[in-house]
Amino acid sequence: MIDLHTHVLPGLDDGAGTTADALELARAAVAAGIALVAGTPHVRHDYPTTPETMQAALAELQEAIAAAGLPLDIRGGGELDLEWLAEADIEDVRRFGLAGNPGYALVEFPYSGWPLAIGDELFRLRAAGITPVLAHPERNPEVQARPERLRPLVEAETLVQVTAASLDGRMRARTAETALELVRSGLAHVIASDAHSPTMRGFDLATAASRVGDPALANWLVQDVPAAIVSGAPLPERPVSTRRRWRRP
Repeated sequence: MIDLHTHVLPGLDDGAGTTADALELARAAVAAGIALVAGTPHVRHDYPTTPETMQAALAELQEAIAAAGLPLDIRGGGELDLEWLAEADIEDVRRFGLAGNPGYALVEFPYSGWPLAIGDELFRLRAAGITPVLAHPERNPEVQARPERLRPLVEAETLVQVTAASLDGRMRARTAETALELVRSGLAHVIASDAHSPTMRGFDLATAASRVGDPALANWLVQDVPAAIVSGAPLPERPVSTRRRWRRP
């Protein structure tokens, strides 16, 4: 499995504080069956991560993982705040490319309210050849009230990432219901952990994938689409589900 949203890079945000913390996260990822992780630190005014500090933390962790003999591929990235995006140079956005791919950017969906400028910001990314990936919109009350509100963004070639802890019931019931609805209705493309520590949202993608109730679709969400993002290959077609019932947490 591939996890495209984590806070494993040390010393940058509210995730791993030290290299030792980051190695603990890396060991937890390996134990959960994850082969590749993207470190996506917050990039916003309260966590003013720069491409340079992200790259330095990435190199430090890659060296530590190699020294520890852990079979885990660590790539870079960033969880980009919409306000930061509005002011950012597009080349800095590329340097935060998701899993090191400058053609994708992980964009943090706000936890409350509907961002009025989101259409303009996502259009600017797409016009520059960057595909936005919206992080955890299922946790936003506006999306919970109307999941279909995301459809115009998806139809305009934005991808959606839902959090494993949302799907598997570790968060509120409304969040779980919304995450499942986004998967069911074709409005989700990636499941990722958003892991900050081994115990804060963790790496249990397998349990979250099992909630989908369709092995082919689950694999598309945790392996096929993430692998295409990492490699830059064309995105695979979504499997056609024959299941009529979906497993709720």
